[in-house]
Amino acid sequence: MREQQIKAFVRLLDIMDDLREKCPWDRKQTIASLRNLTIEETYELADAILNEDMQEIKEELGDIMLHLVFYAKIADEKGAFDIADVLNGVCEKLINRHPHIYGDVKVDNEEEVKRNWEQLKLKEGKKSVLAGVPKSLPAMVKAFRMQEKTKQVGFEWENTEQVWEKVQEEISEFKTCVDEGLSQEEKEEEFGDVLFSLINYARFENIDPETALEKVNRKFRKRFEYIESNAPKRLEEMTLTEMDALWDEAKEVFRKKVL
Repeated sequence: MREQQIKAFVRLLDIMDDLREKCPWDRKQTIASLRNLTIEETYELADAILNEDMQEIKEELGDIMLHLVFYAKIADEKGAFDIADVLNGVCEKLINRHPHIYGDVKVDNEEEVKRNWEQLKLKEGKKSVLAGVPKSLPAMVKAFRMQEKTKQVGFEWENTEQVWEKVQEEISEFKTCVDEGLSQEEKEEEFGDVLFSLINYARFENIDPETALEKVNRKFRKRFEYIESNAPKRLEEMTLTEMDALWDEAKEVFRKKVL
């Protein structure tokens, strides 16, 4: 099995060498030009995971693996690093950050592992526990990750009830802001506080807010497309009551499909 895995990886490296030498498109690519394509491939993998489609996941993992090899090949051509440097680098990092496996540190649970991980990153020279959160992450994912990070150094609510009280407090402040006709900037800030506190509450309930929202997006899309497909006339000519009736019909149709 391991020999087959190594053989497959070497095959990909050989194909990458061929492409950079012989294909005009592949030869033209740079690290910068690949960036957006890599982001697209990552989202395609994320979709495949939500679809729970193992065949699709396999294909998307292959596309991402190609991109990783591609970046390393370009860097190698520039004399910066090669794929061996990349792999050895991550191996060393994993060994250093898992002293409970490769050292004599004792841990009792997952939380202790994550706490040790953050402490080790600071010892490696990270100036902040938030240093590892990319600035370009989608806002909801970024909020969740920042909360997870700061939790590891003790910046955390004690229980779920406290977090829910904070959610209610932020909703009240947002409503007051709207009722008093404050500026758009102030309303935006208060609304952001509501979202941030809700993400925090979701985290306490072991809910991934990004995944939860995406599932709702998909549900909304399916139901609205059902309305479009089954509307007896143009949507612009229908009343909200008529569209609501089709919405309820869509809910029942898709509920039966799930069952």
